[in-house]
Amino acid sequence: MRTRSTGGTIGVVTLVLAALLGSAYALGRSMTPDPPRQPLGTTQIAGAQYGEQPADPAAPPATTDGTSPDGTTPAGSPTAGADPDAAQPASGGDGPFGSHASTGTGEVALTFDDGPDPTYTPQVLEVLRTYGVKATFCVVGENAQDHPDLIRAIVADGHTLCNHSWQHDVLLGKRSTALIRADLLRTNAAIHAAVPDAPVSYFRQPGGAWTYPVVSVAEGLGMTPLHWTVDPNDWQVPGAAKIIAAVSRDTGPGAIVLMHDAGGDRQGTVDALRRLLPDLTGRFHLEALPTSGAN
Repeated sequence: MRTRSTGGTIGVVTLVLAALLGSAYALGRSMTPDPPRQPLGTTQIAGAQYGEQPADPAAPPATTDGTSPDGTTPAGSPTAGADPDAAQPASGGDGPFGSHASTGTGEVALTFDDGPDPTYTPQVLEVLRTYGVKATFCVVGENAQDHPDLIRAIVADGHTLCNHSWQHDVLLGKRSTALIRADLLRTNAAIHAAVPDAPVSYFRQPGGAWTYPVVSVAEGLGMTPLHWTVDPNDWQVPGAAKIIAAVSRDTGPGAIVLMHDAGGDRQGTVDALRRLLPDLTGRFHLEALPTSGAN
């Protein structure tokens, strides 16, 4: 009996100790915060909770001048350090950032952007030839390189040329002045490969996204920054009727009219031009912008 009593006492003591230890463990767990839960399917990245962004393993290594490792700048990627207000234009025009938005005379200038294009540029040239109208063609460098015969045809018909950047880079004005200058020179080189003696007296910033640096660089290269007065938004392919209505309504003395002979389906522009020219030539003197520029 004595032995059994001692054994029972030991068992009770053991149970009490176990209960006390369990309570202490539970209390300690309750005082330690759980780590934040991640959504299913995600992985916690070291440092992410402090706002640090992990590097993209697929991204090419960065360079100090904003170019890719092969020395080129991807389209749509502004160069680091470019300052849109770093330079002022040498001469002030009547358009954005000192660009020129009118001819400065009573003459009206028709301008055609984004070409040359093998389908639509010949049609535009044919219509202009029919009505004896001279115009200004703002050409994209890579298109000039691909279609030198069309650059020669434009010049042979007495039209003037305008630099429209190498590949229609809307963000060109946000890049460094060195890259802006290189782009414009490359485009002029492609034009002069087709027509060595043809003056390129104008530059038009794609999308009209002007900045002081791009205006200043263009002027430094002897090109007048060319904006516009009338924009029928033919690049949105609204149809010939709407293009005609906009140009007829908005064109006045000194207007620079913006249209497109490339960059998409431009048949509506060609059809509109055939119907516009009899009206415009009856109301205004239509002429190509002078090769001397407007500076």
